[in-house]
Amino acid sequence: MKKALVIGAGPAGLTAAYELLDKSNDIEVIVFEESEHMGGISKTVTYKGNRMDMGGHRFFSKVPEVNEWWDKMLPMQAAPAADYKELEVSVPLAENGPDPEVEDRTMLTRRRVSRIFFNRKFFDYPISLKFETLANMGFFTTIAVGCSYLASVIHKRPEKSLEDFYINRFGKKLYSMFFERYTENLWGRHPSVIAPDWGSQRVKGLSIVAILKDMFGKILPGKKNRKVETSLIEEFKYPKLGPGQLWDVTAEEIIKKGGKVLKNHKVVGIIKDDNNHLTGVKVETPDGEVVFEGDYIISSMPVKDLVAGMNDVPEEKREIANGLPYRDYITLGVLVPKLLLKNKTKLKTIGNIIPDNWVYVHDKGIQMGRFQVYNNWSPYMIKDLENTVWVGLEYFCYENDEWWNMTEEEFADFAIEDMVNLGLIASKDDVIDYHEEKVKKAYPAYFDTYEHMDELVEYLSSIDNLYCVGRNGQHRYNNLDHSMCTSFETVKNIISGTTDKKNIWSVNTETEYHESK
Repeated sequence: MKKALVIGAGPAGLTAAYELLDKSNDIEVIVFEESEHMGGISKTVTYKGNRMDMGGHRFFSKVPEVNEWWDKMLPMQAAPAADYKELEVSVPLAENGPDPEVEDRTMLTRRRVSRIFFNRKFFDYPISLKFETLANMGFFTTIAVGCSYLASVIHKRPEKSLEDFYINRFGKKLYSMFFERYTENLWGRHPSVIAPDWGSQRVKGLSIVAILKDMFGKILPGKKNRKVETSLIEEFKYPKLGPGQLWDVTAEEIIKKGGKVLKNHKVVGIIKDDNNHLTGVKVETPDGEVVFEGDYIISSMPVKDLVAGMNDVPEEKREIANGLPYRDYITLGVLVPKLLLKNKTKLKTIGNIIPDNWVYVHDKGIQMGRFQVYNNWSPYMIKDLENTVWVGLEYFCYENDEWWNMTEEEFADFAIEDMVNLGLIASKDDVIDYHEEKVKKAYPAYFDTYEHMDELVEYLSSIDNLYCVGRNGQHRYNNLDHSMCTSFETVKNIISGTTDKKNIWSVNTETEYHESK
């Protein structure tokens, strides 16, 4: 039998492993994961009965193959999609949290609500043009926004940067209000020095025109068949116990099919022979360093680390990989009895808290990027749903910078002070408990040597049995479904014997995110 070595037990790595075992009977599969958790950045961390989602993961795709895959792993719950009160229409919760006897493998249907918190007011994200938005902006700001947008329609800027990308679609005024500061906070760089590729990856097809079309599409006949941009979806799927549940289930299925999933196994070297062909990987295991030989290497590890661990790489390619930037991430889970922010919407929530999955913070002087309300992702994420709110405070940083090197107590003091200043809670005394999680290389960034990424892709594609998949494997800020699609394409190529890898690297590079038929 031939052997496939899969680096990383995130969405891309686990998808590739499962698909190989499902589609072929003559390939042995081994997955190497350096941590204890399945799912990579899509893992779920449990702290004293409360679950944390690293970054927030909506399960939504216009790719039929992805939706079918999710449904196979975690079937949808048979509950009214418009009700959103799983406590009443599904299995009951025990008094102090989920009942272990009913923790079945289930996807919930969730309502998508994400808003911007700006000047102590809520604005829809993406920005809507309804009366509430205009009232919150005020008359003169609304006029300035309109004039600025018209100016961007008449005079399109050459899209040399992410700043150009946003201004062309929303006008300079809206850009300065709702994109500029958050983007700089996220990346640690001003949008004027970031490549426009990030915008086309994350807000593909979204613009003022798209927002208007969506708004009128909701009130015109035939709205069920209307085209919806990815950023405008109103519902999504979500695993009952958080995104990590899906990947835990996938790992179990891989093992049932005869594959191996090795935790605490960190790949530290990629072995290449004189014919530009990979022969195996070096792995740090709990028992020391071991070499595993293989016929196919499927890598979801960061490109920077992949090339650094590979022998006989041309110096110019090594320099490109070494210069690829990443943004790291810290989230602080904070348990409080309640939030001071009132639910002024018409949307029902358990405990009448604000209905948002996450909120983008755009207030000057506040370093927080977003905060999640885990209660709204799934009621099963919270141990004491009726009496507590479990909030995730998100901060973007660089590994080993000031925030990263703070103790958990120091960082908690800093982040909770932001909560007080934002008006989420009255004082630090309101906090019942907290827990910090750090994620390295959470966001591949589009600056520095990224401009030479095509050269590196060409080199990596020339290695016949190397397949780069997923967000970090391709240094591309893909959504969850696109990361899975890179693995679908990889498995198709391996089974068919196709050596051209353009289909793998072309996932999510089309100018329009096509809706499934």
